[in-house]
Amino acid sequence: MHDILQAALKESKRTLSSTDIREVDCLATSFINTTWRLKLNDGGQLFAKTAPAKDFQKLKFEANGLKLLHRFSNPNFIEIPTPVVLKQLNNHSILILPWLDVGVGDQANLGKGLALLHQASTVENPGKFGWDLEGFIGAGPQPAGWDNKWGKCFIHLRLIPQLRIAAKWGINISDWEKLLEYLIVFLEKHKPTPTIVHGDLWSGNAAIQKNGRGVIYDPATWWADREVDLAMTRLFGGFSNDFYRGYESIWPLPPSSKFRTDIYNLYHLLNHANIFGGSYKAQSLSNLKNIDALILSS
Repeated sequence: MHDILQAALKESKRTLSSTDIREVDCLATSFINTTWRLKLNDGGQLFAKTAPAKDFQKLKFEANGLKLLHRFSNPNFIEIPTPVVLKQLNNHSILILPWLDVGVGDQANLGKGLALLHQASTVENPGKFGWDLEGFIGAGPQPAGWDNKWGKCFIHLRLIPQLRIAAKWGINISDWEKLLEYLIVFLEKHKPTPTIVHGDLWSGNAAIQKNGRGVIYDPATWWADREVDLAMTRLFGGFSNDFYRGYESIWPLPPSSKFRTDIYNLYHLLNHANIFGGSYKAQSLSNLKNIDALILSS
């Protein structure tokens, strides 16, 4: 892998193209990709992600998302690593990023940085919701498409595609057609402004640098309601009260946001159920039933 990553770096046509890699350490391997730390002869370090050549579009989607998030970020509060190399080489897909020393710490700047990023993107929003190209949410598909109506976009481009996949393990989409129709109307009453979102914001995709600034990475970016990011931070935990206070100090959420959290997180639960199975299937069904009960009582 050393020679492949070295060749990719030399073809980058950037200042680092003349830098030699001294050592390559494998950090982690998953069914999606393998991650590496590159130690350079000049003392610097880089982060690399490799995948099979057939998965190049996944890394390209990630790289494009990072670049757009970086464009709207405020570097005083949050850092978005931008691609150094994106390349197919010797049957490998390769994404190389700057190395960031990250860990845990006060998440106030992370929250503030996310709010400022969301806020800045609304100024240049496209006036519609969605994304131009076929994307990915983890290993799952995130369909391309646009809609001027938020409710229709979320239901037709996010929930229904996942429900169709879930038919393989037991969800009958026809059982939930009335609920989906109501959810379109329910979400449309909210009338959010299109905002660029990270799209897959669980605690494993965020960190704190030693200088106190937040970092987010591994996005599944699209134009959406900003609340989808905040909702997911609550799905698997890992975000502190400092994070939420930081966010709210910049751009407070409306009190009604709590009624949309389970709806937005159903997308991620279904995606996990479709990829991993197991208890995520029961969680998805439970979430559907809870949303149905909440809607019937409203």
